[in-house]
Amino acid sequence: MDYSAANYGVWNAMLQLGYIAAVILIANFLRRNIEFIRKSMIPVAVLGGFILLIAKEIGIVKIDDIFMSILTYHGIALGFIAMSLRIPDKKNEGDEGRVGFRSGAVIVSSYMVQGVVGLIITIGLALTVKPDMFRAAGLLLPMGFGQGPGQANNVGSTYQTLGFEGGHSFGLAIAAAGYIVACVVGVIILNILRGKGLIKVSDAPVKRKLAEDYFESDEDASVSESIDKMSIQLAMILVVYLITYAVTRGLTSGIAAINEGVAGTVNTLLWGFNFIIGSAIAILLRSVLEQLKVKGLKRPYQDNYLLNRLSGLFFDIMIVAGIASIDIEDIRGLFLPFVLLVAAGTVVTWFHLKWVCKAVYPDYYYEGLISMYGMMTGTISSGVLLLRELDSELETPAANNLVVGSSFGILLGAPVLVLVGLATKSPAMCYATLGLAALYLVILDVIIFKIGRKRS
Repeated sequence: MDYSAANYGVWNAMLQLGYIAAVILIANFLRRNIEFIRKSMIPVAVLGGFILLIAKEIGIVKIDDIFMSILTYHGIALGFIAMSLRIPDKKNEGDEGRVGFRSGAVIVSSYMVQGVVGLIITIGLALTVKPDMFRAAGLLLPMGFGQGPGQANNVGSTYQTLGFEGGHSFGLAIAAAGYIVACVVGVIILNILRGKGLIKVSDAPVKRKLAEDYFESDEDASVSESIDKMSIQLAMILVVYLITYAVTRGLTSGIAAINEGVAGTVNTLLWGFNFIIGSAIAILLRSVLEQLKVKGLKRPYQDNYLLNRLSGLFFDIMIVAGIASIDIEDIRGLFLPFVLLVAAGTVVTWFHLKWVCKAVYPDYYYEGLISMYGMMTGTISSGVLLLRELDSELETPAANNLVVGSSFGILLGAPVLVLVGLATKSPAMCYATLGLAALYLVILDVIIFKIGRKRS
């Protein structure tokens, strides 16, 4: 086999990872040594991602966008599997399901807000200055902002086959802009909140004793064996992900065997949200290990500190890769509806979340609000990114709420898929879709505040 530079396949992955490592080190140096950047609270991963994006655009490095997209896709799942394997704080047990359901309602109600506003804009353009506007295109706002590039790509491509010229690129452009909004506007909001004294962000490193970092308990002796403790943590994560692949493949194959039409929609959703399946399997493994410990297992195999570090590693790589994979060309064409949708989505998502998060996350309002805003404009990764500026160790339930809420969001969000298809049937059905989306938004918000009132 040829291991020289002539065989690009051998070196491509290492080169791309090397670029990511280089910009992380550069970004870290800039943040630590330039006061303006440090005070701006721009996370190292975001800064590194934009450095790599600029380097790609001006031709300094050759970025493999497909490989970067793959890293982004797998990084979400690996990061949340690592988080789900952590031994939970006993005081938070039993609350996960209730808050998860409410978080799911928050997520889907945000989809509806974005969908209603998006349809109002595109229908308005079609009736006024842009008669050839594809009326249903407004639903690409919740697909791009709320669900990310995967669903924006799928729905945009479908709309393109139904007559929306440039629909594929338009969907991806909104998703890319949403991620930038999450990172840039999110950081601006953090600075505003800090300036008002509403939040505190510390740049000082967390001080810990080595024994507390490395040893979970006196019973744990795994570090004295022939394998490193970090290797055990990574092995558990990868085994869970391997099982996740097998389970997801089994589910999608079974659905396809029963009904090809349903499989075309549901299977894409399952693969796009595979991190939820992975998190569920990780929680199951965690429960099994806890039971084994009760029955005499002497060594706790999970190490929360190392699992935190690994999840942080996966998220950092994912964030840099996600920003670097943005294609500026996707923003060409359809400039007016693009600008209007992005601007409106940025504003209405924030004010809607400010309203509902007070009812759902009273004990950690700003952590819940900031993380949800990051996810509902970008992806889960950007939600975690902003959250880590407030909660660097992810000690509040806010990060887990993104995962558990997304799983409930799949169930509560089933009508969204119906609306996406219904809006394309005719102009009259597009107007009906707008009304149905508004009605569902009201129902979800009533559920959110009714549950909150009962708790009080």
